[in-house]
Parts: sequence; structure tokens; C-alpha cells
Amino acid sequence: MTASMSPTEDDRPRPARFAYDRHTWKEIAHLLTNLPVSVVGFVYAVATVAIGAGLSVTVIGLPWLVGGLAGARWLGRSERARARLLLGLRIDEPSPLHVHRQRHGSGLARLWARLKDPVAWRAVLYEFIRLPWGVVTFAVTLVSLVLLWPVLPFVARGLTNADRAMVRGLLSPSDELERRIAELETDRGVVVDTAAADLRRIERDLHDGAQARLVALAMGLGLAKEKLLEDPDAAAVMVDEAHGEVKLALQELRDLARGIHPAILTDRGLDAALSAIASRCTVPVKVSVDVHERPAAAIEGIAYFTVSELLQNVSKHSAARAASVEVWRAEDRLLLQVTDDGRGGASLDGGTGMSGLADRLGAVDGLFVLDSPAGGPTVVTAELPWRTRGQD
Repeated sequence: MTASMSPTEDDRPRPARFAYDRHTWKEIAHLLTNLPVSVVGFVYAVATVAIGAGLSVTVIGLPWLVGGLAGARWLGRSERARARLLLGLRIDEPSPLHVHRQRHGSGLARLWARLKDPVAWRAVLYEFIRLPWGVVTFAVTLVSLVLLWPVLPFVARGLTNADRAMVRGLLSPSDELERRIAELETDRGVVVDTAAADLRRIERDLHDGAQARLVALAMGLGLAKEKLLEDPDAAAVMVDEAHGEVKLALQELRDLARGIHPAILTDRGLDAALSAIASRCTVPVKVSVDVHERPAAAIEGIAYFTVSELLQNVSKHSAARAASVEVWRAEDRLLLQVTDDGRGGASLDGGTGMSGLADRLGAVDGLFVLDSPAGGPTVVTAELPWRTRGQD
């Protein structure tokens, strides 16, 4: 006889558990919000384009369209935020529209720059095609919630993958172009900062150097003029001192002019100019320039000042016994390499100006490579784009 046993707690059926994880629920939420969001976007896109085109013959047509495109950028930004929140889509923001480059042009030119905004137009196209897709995804998801519950996660994943593709295709930055725009914006900032720093340096050098000497010279000559009749010997001494001040002021002005753009570089090119700065280095420097034609003046100047600063670092920091400078052209690039046999250990953040050099070269689409292991040697290689004279 078999005894009847009541089921224990472990034998009782467990309550049903949903197999949907939070990612699936986020995808479902995205699909269900597609319809209201796409309706708003479609109405906005139609109003922007249709009214803007219809009023284009009037004075308010183009401003209306420009304002609508600015709003389309905002809609695109909100859609990217929704995709990041609900679809887990990692997508960067496009670069902002910079119309200040046309600030010296006419108002029509600035208007035209805004009208050509590719990011805004891609957002408008996205809003146009989203309405039918929003209707489809909303309907399919709603029906699946009621009738196709077991397969809804798979349906949601397939539909949201299409959403991801649309966002990537129309709302993401065009990688290479946007990356290049961002780089150029950064490089422009570097150039502006560098130019401002150079102007401040020139102003400081003039104020503290040649200007101060010229003021002292004027005062000395004034005193000498007063003593010329009553004490000719004292006046002669004062004139002699003033003559010395003139020589020092002239030397300081020459040094300052050399720091702005040396005459020898303008007149004789890189070979002679680099040999001149090498002769002033405290370390023996061998110079080799293998360039058969002169590059554009701007490129030539950057190469000169790069080598000049690197040789100053060799003199001040390297404790080297010898150094070398090599310059050559490789297709459309001008390359220069400065090597020393010093103690090494140089770095881009070591306070020797290397970081500033790298930024300046990067601002003109150049490269800066530093190899300086502890114990040496230090090898700095720089590349600049080659442009022939007349192209700058």
C-alpha cells in the first residue's frame, strides 16, 4: 500500500518569472515611444522645409529655414540622447556649426553657411523617414505585447537593430570629416594662443630691453647736452657711455628681429640659417640639409624655429658632447631630425618646451616624435607638409 504524501514546499511549482531583462524592456520602451516622437519630428520637418520653401521668395523665408535647421540639430541631439539611454548606443555628438569664419563676409554668406549645414539636413531626412517606421514599430510591438509575448524579445531586438542603423547612418558624425573639423578647431586655438604668446614676448622684450636702453640713452644725451659748454670732459664721457648703450640696443633689436624672422633665413634659406644657429649652440653641431628647392616661407620658418628651440634645449639640458641636425624632403613632407648624445630622459611634459613644439607642428598638420631614453641619446623627428613657394 502506497502512502499518500502531501507535497512539500520544494515540490510546489515556482511562480512564473519573466525572461525579459532590463535591456529588453528599454528596447520595448524605445519602440513604443517611436510613434509619438516620430510624429513630432515629422511635423517639424515638414513645417520647416515646406514653409521655408514656400516663403523663400520673401524676406522671411530663408531666416525661417535657417531657424528650422537649427531646431533640427536640436531634434537630432535629443534622438541621439534617446538612443544612448534606451538602446545603449555609443554615439558622439557632431561638431558645432562654426559660422564665425565668415564674420568678415556679408550676412548672406553667413546665412548660406547655415543653410549648408549637413548635420541639420541629415536630421531633417531622419525625421522624414521616421514616421512610417514609427507607425510600424509601434504597431508590431503593441501586437507582440498582447499576442506574441514569447517572441517579443527577438522582435524587439530586430526592430531596434534597424533603429540603431538609422541613428548611426543619419545622426552620427561622419567620422573622418567630423574628426578633421574637430582637429582643425583645436589647431586653430593652438595657433591663436601661440601667436598671442609670441606677441606678448615681443612686447616684453621691447619694453624691458631695447626700449629701456633707448630711454636711458635719451636721458644721457640730454644731460650731456647740458654739460657740453660748462664741462666738456664730463659731456664727452657721457656721450661715450651713450654710444655703448646704442650698441647694446642695436644688438638687442637684432636678436629680437632674429627671433621674429631672421634675415639670413629669408635671404639664404634653411641651410645657411640652421648653420648660423648651430654655430651659437654650446655643443658642436653637424648640420646636413638635403633640400633642392625652398619650401613655402611659412613652412621654412616653422622648421627653422623648431630646430632653434631644440638646439637651445641641447645647450641647456642635455649635457651632450655632440649633436646633429638633418633636414630632407620625402615626397610631400619636409622632415627634420635633431640628435644629441646627452643624458636623455626628455619628455613632452618635462618643462623643456617639447609639448609646445608638438602643438605648433600639429597645428599645421605636422608630426612631432620624441625618443629620449634615460642615458640617451635623444632623437627628435619632426615632419611638416611640403608646400612650394607661392602656395602660401
